Amino acid sequence: MPGAELLVGRHGEKRRVDELIGAARAGRGGALVLGGEAGIGKSTLLEHAEQAASGFRVLRASGAEFEQELPYSALHQLCVPVLEHLAELPDRHRDALRIAFGLADGTPQPFQAGLAILELVTAVSSAQPVLCVIDDAQWLDAASSQAMAFLARRVGADPVAIVLALRSPSTGTPSTVGELTALPWLAVDRLSDQDAKTLLTARNPFPLDDRVRDRLIAEADGNPLALLELPRAGGFIPPAASSVPSRIEDGFRARLAGLSADARLLLTLASADPTGDPGLLWPAAGALDIDVPVAGAAAAATGLVEFAARIRFCHPLARSAVYHAAEDGQLRAVHGALAEVTDPLTAPDRRAWHRAQASVGPDEDVAADLERCASRARSRGGVAAAAEFLERSVALSLDPERRVERTLTAVRTGIEAGAIDRAAGLLTTIETASLDEFQRAQVDLLGSRIAFTRPGDSSGPSLTVSAARRLSELDPDRARDCFLDALETSLVVGRAGGVVNEVLTAARAVAPAPSSPDLLEALIAFAEHDYRTSIPIFRDALHAEGGHLWSRRPALASMIAAELWDTDTPTAIAEWLVKPGRESGSPLLLRLAFAQEALHAILAGNLGLALAASAEEEAIADAAGEPPLMYHRLQLAAMRGRREEAMGLLRTATTAKSSGGTGQVTNLHWAAAVLHNGLADYPAALAAAREATEHGDLFLIGVALPELVEAAVKCREPAVAARALESLTERAQAAGTTLGRGVTAYSRGLVTGVEDDYREAVECLEVSPLLPYLGRAHLLYGEWLRRKGRLKDCLRELRAAHELLSSAGADGFARRAADELRAAGQRVEGRSAQAHEKLTMQQLAVARLVASGAASNEVATTLFISKRTVDAHLRMIFRKLGVTSRRQLKDHPDLMGH
Repeated sequence: MPGAELLVGRHGEKRRVDELIGAARAGRGGALVLGGEAGIGKSTLLEHAEQAASGFRVLRASGAEFEQELPYSALHQLCVPVLEHLAELPDRHRDALRIAFGLADGTPQPFQAGLAILELVTAVSSAQPVLCVIDDAQWLDAASSQAMAFLARRVGADPVAIVLALRSPSTGTPSTVGELTALPWLAVDRLSDQDAKTLLTARNPFPLDDRVRDRLIAEADGNPLALLELPRAGGFIPPAASSVPSRIEDGFRARLAGLSADARLLLTLASADPTGDPGLLWPAAGALDIDVPVAGAAAAATGLVEFAARIRFCHPLARSAVYHAAEDGQLRAVHGALAEVTDPLTAPDRRAWHRAQASVGPDEDVAADLERCASRARSRGGVAAAAEFLERSVALSLDPERRVERTLTAVRTGIEAGAIDRAAGLLTTIETASLDEFQRAQVDLLGSRIAFTRPGDSSGPSLTVSAARRLSELDPDRARDCFLDALETSLVVGRAGGVVNEVLTAARAVAPAPSSPDLLEALIAFAEHDYRTSIPIFRDALHAEGGHLWSRRPALASMIAAELWDTDTPTAIAEWLVKPGRESGSPLLLRLAFAQEALHAILAGNLGLALAASAEEEAIADAAGEPPLMYHRLQLAAMRGRREEAMGLLRTATTAKSSGGTGQVTNLHWAAAVLHNGLADYPAALAAAREATEHGDLFLIGVALPELVEAAVKCREPAVAARALESLTERAQAAGTTLGRGVTAYSRGLVTGVEDDYREAVECLEVSPLLPYLGRAHLLYGEWLRRKGRLKDCLRELRAAHELLSSAGADGFARRAADELRAAGQRVEGRSAQAHEKLTMQQLAVARLVASGAASNEVATTLFISKRTVDAHLRMIFRKLGVTSRRQLKDHPDLMGH
């Protein structure tokens, strides 16, 4: 490739790179992915980035196709020059990196490793700006790819620039690049004919005949590397229908012509060793009886490889060309030689990989070695690498029973790593094998897990039921757990009435009843409307010591709590989930915890807390490269009466459902009913509430029933309202909570028009922490009083409603109260903007944590951002809120009660 000084036709690309470097120099970090076909000039642009970054600390890494099975191998390359800064990291993050790099034993969490990399790089950047340069990013191992994507998304307030070169995704590109392609992208396109002519002239010292030059330009098709390689091949590479990169490889292979067998074998040996370590190459060459001085000189003369302190090929395509030009027997021989000289103590995984590549057929010893590699990879947080090792172990397994067990483990690990298609393909290989019932149950369970990840695949619950049937005699307790799994996942997927009935029918027929009723028995009873049997069991399960139901089935626990009108359990679930989430670094647990906290805060009328918890969930989702969870955001927009925002979220959720996405359909329609009742759009509220209750799932119907009663009464549908009230009353009486009694009372008041019902509602709800329900009770009572012409009494209730609903952020209902007050001849004062209306979501999350006493480094760890980003947010928070210190922030009225 031409050097960076000969970048021709790349003015726009150079400008983008220069802008990135300039912004990082000024403390505004960022990332840029250079995407394009092989040979297009990405590596040369990386050289330009390094030249532009004068005064920067430059960290380099390069992906290697043959090292994708080794977790964190590329990240280790990047960080080796700055490992002395490990001492500056908090203990947990220092340990996470030491474990990830194989310097210590333990099991790191990917998020902890990602945050540790962020802290390490930002620590280095405190002395001078940092440039991270990653070539061949399409071959990064999965753990390194995830960590680099995490880092790239979090350096916005740090003097850190990250430039990655990535071969444009194609059918042969690993799925691990997905997170990288979501980063800012710059397509590196082919050169124009004029630019190609300029480059060819500059790099060719001899004048070319015009016809030869034009043919070279036409055949190179704007690819700079092809343009420079074609003349070396005499310009006689047939273009045929192959791609330009393929023709470049053909050119590299053409250089092998005329070489001795020893020289070709030495080149093949070098291409098979991703480390480029002469300490491995020369002993392996000796083991193959290669005449090293003669073969080495001939190989170097091709220009394909450089033998120095590190063995380097002139281009990744050259390595690929040499490797794939070798015959199978030669490849097995070179891998066998490399395995022989690789230290089994310091590099057991690389040795096992070479042994696997050297195997002619099944080899139980090598298969067991690869299984041990998988265990080591997993212990270092490399789940994707573990899946790769296990898959290769399966292929080499000789013992049929061990092959089945390894396949099941490989599929399980592949699912965990997100390699769903490969896991599914591997699972099919043992479906016709001789399996016992327990193994077939495992196949069904793994199939169900795969199904739940695939849009449009509704077979998951049925497969789980099949597994439960198989386990009913072998392991009755596990069978009952399977039925619970099928029920919970069906309910989370939503609109699952048919599947829920199928699961319950199978459970009744197959699962042996325990000596005392358990959660499964309670669910069966609940489905049969036997609330007196089911609800006490639900209550016991929610309040059992140790929070077993919360930890294993947080979604089911939350749905049960909603059905019981339980005001304490949802917050307790959220608080309980945060601790294991923080300890394990599990983004899913943390996101569920903050979504749960946000949802309960919405219902409690603590808008600031709801927004801050939502912001924390969003920050973790962003760090994980995932979209934020939707349902608490939808409920928040609905309660605030934000029609456009709520309907947009509703459309997105509905689209996800129609394409097989997960979620609770009843939840969607409940939120829509709340939105429309708040906006006094009662026909729309009636339609949504009917969807939630008449076609809803096992749970969440109860909380939607009050919306149906209100909308039906307002739409003059007394029969609908009466039926809904009857169902609500039966459920609430069984639950026996104050909140349930209060909501039932105002719903009954709507139907009966009896004043005592409204008074009972207000009395019950005054002791409930869920202020919006109390505000709505005052609102409905005030509306009733105004219709009766009792002006003084109605003003008292409506003012109370407006104050409560406004302070709770229930703006839609507050506007209804304001309209009623104006209709009664009263003037309604506007309110000043609160903190949550002045700050962005992430600023609010930072403000909430700082107000609770957290230091900047603790906030950074919590929100997966750098300390500099926290400090930048704090400066904006202070300015927007008019405070000058953390103490003033702690005492700010809008942040109290955080």
